[in-house]
Amino acid sequence: MTMSPQVPDNDRPPPVRSALDVCTWKEIAHLLANFPLAVVGFIYTVLMIGIGVGLAVTVVGLPLLAAGLQGSRLLGRAERGRARSLLGLRIDEPSAMAPVRREEGFFSWLWSSLKDPVGWRAVLYSFIRLPWGVLTFVVVFVSLFVLWPVLPYTARFLSNADRGMVRGLLSPSDELERRVAELESDRGVVVDTAAADLRRIERDLHDGAQARLVALAMGLGLAKEKLTADPEAAARMVDEAHGEVKVALQELRDLARGIHPAVLTDRGLDAALSAIASRCTVPVTVGVDLPGRQAQAIEGIAYFTVSELLQNVSKHSGARTASVDVWRTADRLLIQVADDGRGGASMDGGTGMSGLAERLGAVDGLFVLDSPPGGPTTVTAELPWRDRDDGKGTAGARTGRPAAAKGR
Repeated sequence: MTMSPQVPDNDRPPPVRSALDVCTWKEIAHLLANFPLAVVGFIYTVLMIGIGVGLAVTVVGLPLLAAGLQGSRLLGRAERGRARSLLGLRIDEPSAMAPVRREEGFFSWLWSSLKDPVGWRAVLYSFIRLPWGVLTFVVVFVSLFVLWPVLPYTARFLSNADRGMVRGLLSPSDELERRVAELESDRGVVVDTAAADLRRIERDLHDGAQARLVALAMGLGLAKEKLTADPEAAARMVDEAHGEVKVALQELRDLARGIHPAVLTDRGLDAALSAIASRCTVPVTVGVDLPGRQAQAIEGIAYFTVSELLQNVSKHSGARTASVDVWRTADRLLIQVADDGRGGASMDGGTGMSGLAERLGAVDGLFVLDSPPGGPTTVTAELPWRDRDDGKGTAGARTGRPAAAKGR
């Protein structure tokens, strides 16, 4: 969370008192500790940068610099902890670095570490702290023995400057930094989802259509051998092979529909969602009110979101009716799927809701589930609106015409 320029009331230091109270003694301890800790931080930073930059022409220089920046992150964390305990400064921890996946390799980790803004701000903090640590140590040390009456005011003035440095250099910089970390994490969700989809397609091809086509080839081979010796048996085998071809074609069509349905590409969400609803075992009313076609990626996510939600309605809800509504609000695409079933659905109930939420979150979307025990269940999904850029404009889009679809 980005720190506001205004200091919250519960984050303000207590007023200065003439007597040296506990708060003032904590500030004095903080200021006296500035010098030795600043020396340690400065030496570490100079050695880290000097060795890393000096050896940058070799294979070990940049990795050492990257590791050093992660060490600077730890020094920054320690300074934030010291400020919390001695200065009463409540400050959020910056976002952690997004984990680098094993398949992304060493160079991804190296680049992510070298461009880490939190580490570089901690480096700048260490450089500034040395002269400031010398100044605060000398002023407070002298005040302890010479300027005792003004020591509380001196400690408060210097510690407030310390608070400003910690806020400025060691707090989360802005919302952009957090957003980058979130997007890095979301990218991992997208990669995992894509890999899982590819494995599913490979498994479906291997266990379904491929296996049938192999059996079909063997059956046709046997029919060829019996064609002259036993024409009737060969004819029966050809007839069985014909049936297998039909089944294999249907499996391939179902698989292609699971990748990206042709009706969605050709006619848009209205027709595609009506097609999904017609296959649901519960009567579904579909209402689509959109001003035009959106980007193909957003259309695809919306389609598969509704498809999975209607599968849950068929399998788990016990509903008598359901509805799907899609509309646009400002720059967002809203999807609402509701049913009058038994309710009680949850994000961790094994119905794929958490997976849907992760997929939507990966494209800056939202997923809200409202399913009290006894029903009804309402799922609201929100996606960013992105206009279609293929020149088709509003092709295939229909507005304000709900379609009733009865399950088979």
